[in-house]
Amino acid sequence: MDPWAFMQLADSALPTGGFAHSAGLEAALQLGRVDGAEDLARFVEEALWNAGSAALPFVAAGHESPEHLGFLDRHCEAALAGQVGNRASRLQGQAFLRAAAAAYPLRLAPLALELEGERSPCHFAPVFGTVLRLLGAPLEETRRLYLFQVARGVLSAAVRLGAAGPLEAQHLLAGVSATAQDVLATTAGRSFDEAASSSPLIDLWQSHQDRLYSRLFRS
Repeated sequence: MDPWAFMQLADSALPTGGFAHSAGLEAALQLGRVDGAEDLARFVEEALWNAGSAALPFVAAGHESPEHLGFLDRHCEAALAGQVGNRASRLQGQAFLRAAAAAYPLRLAPLALELEGERSPCHFAPVFGTVLRLLGAPLEETRRLYLFQVARGVLSAAVRLGAAGPLEAQHLLAGVSATAQDVLATTAGRSFDEAASSSPLIDLWQSHQDRLYSRLFRS
């Protein structure tokens, strides 16, 4: 894969819609379940393990079988039972595909048109894996980038919610790298039909998002 393309897809400036989601952190903060740097670090680590268990199998399947993206997308739709988490996955997947196709139309515009014609939900994990495969990224780097974006997204939300300062967030992001490596090693080779949430609490906090009296994020 062209290193420039990989850096572009990793850039937080890519308009994927991830800035609109906190992965349940906003609800956890309002409910008093996250209070301070230690709690926040634990939340990020739990989010990484949850993504490794529930999303990385779909990322890998999309990368390994891009021709089956439609099937994987429908399977992911059924696997995401929570309304808020399902909605967040669809919105981020659609936004990521639009942004990537705008940057690399020759390689990705046909995929975007195909999924649009099929009215596919475009869930983030399988779409992410397929897009990175079509752009030539290796599977392991694809899985690593997905996890990095999970951690970065949670900590970016923490900064905007006032739960951490920008420098503290960078320190926490560096500190969870070992956890991310453990997640990658533990979930390697896991099939998409084995995908399952490993964190019922994060699922509950996400599902509570729409019930918050005031909120900054959509999930």
